[in-house]
Amino acid sequence: MQRWRGVAEAPAGWGRSVVTIGVFDGVHRGHQAIIGHTVRRAADLGVSSVVVTFDPHPAEVVRPGSHPAVLTESGRKAELVASLGVDVLCVIPFTVEFSHLPAETFVHDVLVEHLHASAVVVGENFRFGHRAAGDVGLLTRLGRTFGFTVEGAVLVQSDPDDTILSSTYIRSCIDAGDVVAAATALGRAHRLEGIVVRGDARGRQLGFPTANLAVSPHAAVPADGVYAAWLIRRGQEPTPAAVSIGSNPTFAGRERRVEAYVLDFDGDLYGERLALDFVAHLREQRRYEGIEPLVAQIRDDVARTRTLLG
Repeated sequence: MQRWRGVAEAPAGWGRSVVTIGVFDGVHRGHQAIIGHTVRRAADLGVSSVVVTFDPHPAEVVRPGSHPAVLTESGRKAELVASLGVDVLCVIPFTVEFSHLPAETFVHDVLVEHLHASAVVVGENFRFGHRAAGDVGLLTRLGRTFGFTVEGAVLVQSDPDDTILSSTYIRSCIDAGDVVAAATALGRAHRLEGIVVRGDARGRQLGFPTANLAVSPHAAVPADGVYAAWLIRRGQEPTPAAVSIGSNPTFAGRERRVEAYVLDFDGDLYGERLALDFVAHLREQRRYEGIEPLVAQIRDDVARTRTLLG
């Protein structure tokens, strides 16, 4: 898959393409359906498939300080998009100036002049242009003018309650600690990435040394609690981990942390970039009256993690 930073990176002589547009945070099942449709349509026409997305998140530019929690960081998003068979991922830098582009100008400059769209595939609730003035109806009319077709994809719903699968819905699941519902909507476990940094070494003193993960400021961190997760190290098999998220209430902690006890591991992870794939919520965070009941609870958390992850 090619990766472009802006449509200006389209090579000279670039041919026709089928394009889909969106933030695609999470690349969840709804996104997968739209992108998959784009890839199939491009194959039918014998042209390239292009996913257009934006960086940073448009909400942060339009309403500074409103950046939503990020489900997939840029590198992970690119991996997931590539796995769907896409030819090109085009990341457009989203600036204040770009946010002011009228819908008609966006279509002409991006879809027509640079990407030479034969067809555009979008969700039925797609909005674009300054103040989100454009919708599928306007895009369809502009397509007739400029010579491309528009296909509005039906939004994917969950079973059994028919909830629309959206990034907002998945963020709400993660914020509530419901990593199972999040995984169902994503089509895979929710992943949190970060660098292992030094903490208080309290886990080691208790007999359960942990990897303290420093995550990005906008990362979608699950609710405080203890979770069973897979720890992912580049180039190695996933390893079971019991993960604590919170401020260590037994020790009157104030800083919210993500700490992973890696089962059956004896080594140094400091400085490594790791990922955690969350499988199940084990319990809420609690304050214990002393070390012994805390250690007993940790042993139980580890045993449940081992059972759940086999």
